[in-house]
Order: sequence, then structure tokens, then C-alpha cells
Amino acid sequence: MRLLLVEDDARIAQPTAEALREAGYAVTWAQTGPEGLEQGALGEYPLVILDVMLPGMDGFQVARELREQGVESAILFLTARGELSDRVEGLDLGGDAYLVKPFAVPELLATLRALARRERGASAPRVAFADGRGTLDTVARTVNWDGAEVAVTGREYALLEVLSQAPERWFTREDLIDRVWGPEFDGEARIVDVYVRYVRRKLAPEAITSERGRGYRVER
Repeated sequence: MRLLLVEDDARIAQPTAEALREAGYAVTWAQTGPEGLEQGALGEYPLVILDVMLPGMDGFQVARELREQGVESAILFLTARGELSDRVEGLDLGGDAYLVKPFAVPELLATLRALARRERGASAPRVAFADGRGTLDTVARTVNWDGAEVAVTGREYALLEVLSQAPERWFTREDLIDRVWGPEFDGEARIVDVYVRYVRRKLAPEAITSERGRGYRVER
């Protein structure tokens, strides 16, 4: 799942973004209010983590503008301001949840899972691929193959989620880097090949199809 993190403090943003990526999220980091508004207005992020105290435009203003533009992304306010009046203002502006700094990463991840569950609807969280041999539970973020749950890492899950939500579509390495590792990733593109091998070993070689010059995909 793609996620927008709007936080100006690099000491908080960088370790938070890394923890989120390890959990399987593709994170885009914005450092100012206007930059967060520009990214959020694209409508490409199901989840937005939005600090309140931002340079250029505070988080409340960003949330207000996003909602006025019709952006329906779930918004999690993240701030050191924990007063009741601030929490009420943020929720009244269209925020969905509120975490007060300092926070624990497991608490943040649990809150994001709850927001994702709310957005997608818990009644139909499963996505099938590979002729139904594989299924993803998009709320619990688990993978089943031939009826048995298979342990995967956050990154492996994210790779399967991107592919399975657009079955039959070919994804290049660059497509997958952008969606799974995030546009800020500056490592080797062949990391995609490595993770495809990991997934195939855990599931089956036919779980992910590849073709030279076209990339990777999963069958319906």
C-alpha cells in the first residue's frame, strides 16, 4: 500500500519511514505543508500520516484543503500536541485518527492496519491470484498458498499485493521499485529479482510470471 508521510523532522521521519517500508508500505516523504498538500492532492495514497506542526502550512490546513478537493485518503494526525481541543479540531477537519509523539512503531502500525481495515471494509479483504491458488488477506496482511498460510516478510507481502491487485498487468522493475520500495529508493533495481526469487521459493515458481523485456505479473 502506498503511504504519504508528511513530517518536517528528519529525526522522526527517517526511522519512521524505514520501519513502515520494512512493514511493507511504499512510503513517500514530504517535509513541508505545501509539499504534503501537493502530493496528497494526487489522490494516490490510501493513507496519509500528517504532522500538525509543519513549515509553510500546518497539518490542519493541509487536511482542510485535501478534504475540500475531495481527497478521501485516511488521515492520521501525528503530533506532539495532545490537547483535547487539538484532537477534536483534527478529527472535525476530516482526520481519521490521532497519535501523540513520542509513539511506538507497533502502535503506529496497529493504527494504520485499523485505518486500512476501515477503508477497505472488513467484509471482503481477500485478493486471489494464480488461479486461486494464492490469496492475500489485505487486512491481516497474510498470504495463503494452496490453502495454507505462508510466512512472508513485509516487503514480500507488499510485492505480492501490488502484483495481485492488477493481475495480468506486466510490471517492470522500475514500476515495482516505485510501489514497493518507494520513489526515494536509490539501490539496485535488481533487488526486485531477488525478492521475486524469495516469494517463488516460499510459494511456487509459478506464483509470479516473468518475461524478458516485459517484467513480472501474476495470473488471475
